[in-house]
Amino acid sequence: MEKGVGAVAAGAAPHGNAARGGHRPLVPVLLLPAAIAMLAGLDAALVLLGLPAPVTGERLAAAHGMLLVLGFVGALIALERAVAWGRPAGFAAPALLGLGGLLLISPAPLPAAQGALLCGAAALVGIYVPLWRRQRDVAVLAQALGAVLAVGAAILWWGGVPVAVVVPWLVGFLVLTIAGERVELARVAMGPDADGPLVGLAGGVVAGVVSALLWPAVGFALLGAALLTVVGWLAAHDVARRTVRATGQARFAACAILAGYLWLAVAAATWLLGGPALDGPRYDVVVHSVFLGFTLSMIMAHAPVILPAVLRVPVRYHPALFVPVALLQLSLVGRLALGDGLGVRAAWQVGGALNVAAVLLFLVLAAASAIGAARSAR
Repeated sequence: MEKGVGAVAAGAAPHGNAARGGHRPLVPVLLLPAAIAMLAGLDAALVLLGLPAPVTGERLAAAHGMLLVLGFVGALIALERAVAWGRPAGFAAPALLGLGGLLLISPAPLPAAQGALLCGAAALVGIYVPLWRRQRDVAVLAQALGAVLAVGAAILWWGGVPVAVVVPWLVGFLVLTIAGERVELARVAMGPDADGPLVGLAGGVVAGVVSALLWPAVGFALLGAALLTVVGWLAAHDVARRTVRATGQARFAACAILAGYLWLAVAAATWLLGGPALDGPRYDVVVHSVFLGFTLSMIMAHAPVILPAVLRVPVRYHPALFVPVALLQLSLVGRLALGDGLGVRAAWQVGGALNVAAVLLFLVLAAASAIGAARSAR
C-alpha cells in the first residue's frame, strides 16, 4: 500500500503509453547531453559565485540560466514526454534541446545554440498535440501552454533580449509543466472539478508573463499574484498534504514537493510586493527560489519513480535521499536570507556551493540506489 501511495505522491508517469519499449535505447543516449548540461551549469554557478571551478569562461557563465533551464530541465521534460508519446518523432525534442546545451558550452557560434534550443522547444510543443488528442485532459493543455512559453523564451533570447527579462517566460514554462503533472497525478483526489480552475490559473500565468514583458511596472506584480494563486491552489489540493504523514518514499516525496511549493511562493511574493527584479539580491532570490528551490525539489521528489518509468532502471528509495533534499533547503535559506537579505557575501558563496553539493550528492545517491537495485534484481 505504501508503495502505491509513494508512486502517486512522487509523480509516477501518468501515461500508460510510457511503457513502450521499442525506442528504449534512445533514452540513455539522449539523457547524456542533459547530464552534461547540468554539470556545466553547476560549474558555471561556481564561476558566478566567484569560487574555484573546474572550467571557467565568460560564455559559460553567461549561459548558466539557459543551460540549466532548457538544456537540462527542458531536455528531461521533453524526454519524459517523448517516452509518454512512444513515437520516434517525439525524440527530436530532447535531442535538439540536448544539442543546444552542448553547443552552448562549445566554441560554436551562439546563434547556433540558440537556434537548436528554439527548435527543441518548438518540437516539445509538437509532442503535446498527440498527447492532447489521446487524453483531452486540461492538465496536458496546461503543460502545452508551458512549452509555448519556452518557445517564447527561446525566441526572445535569440533576438537579443537579456536573460533577466526572459526569466518570467522560463518560470512560466516550468511552473505550468509541473502544475499540469501534479494535477494529472492528483486527478483521483481532485476530480473533474479541477479542470475549470486549472484553465483559469494557466491563463493567468500566461497573461502575467506577457504583461511582465510589455508593462514591467505592473506586469511583474500581476505575474507574482498569478503564481501565488497557482501555488496556493496546488498546495491546497495536492495529495502530498496527506502523504507527508506517511512513511518511507511517500513521505520523502511529499516533503520535497511541499518544500518546492514554499519556494515558489517566496519568488511569487517577491514579484508581487516588489515588482520587477532584473538584477541584484531580489533577482537572485527569485531565480534561485524557482529554479533551485521549486524545480529541483520537484525533480528530487519525482526521481525515484520517474527514472524507472523512463529508463527502465530500478531505483530503490533509501532514507539517505533526505540528506540532499534537506541540504538543498537549508543552503538556500542561508544563501537567500543571509547572503541576499543581509548582504553577507560569505553566506551567499557558502550557500551557493552547498546548493551545488546537494545536487551532486542526490545524483550520487540515486545512482548508487539504481546500481544496488539492479544487482539485487540479477
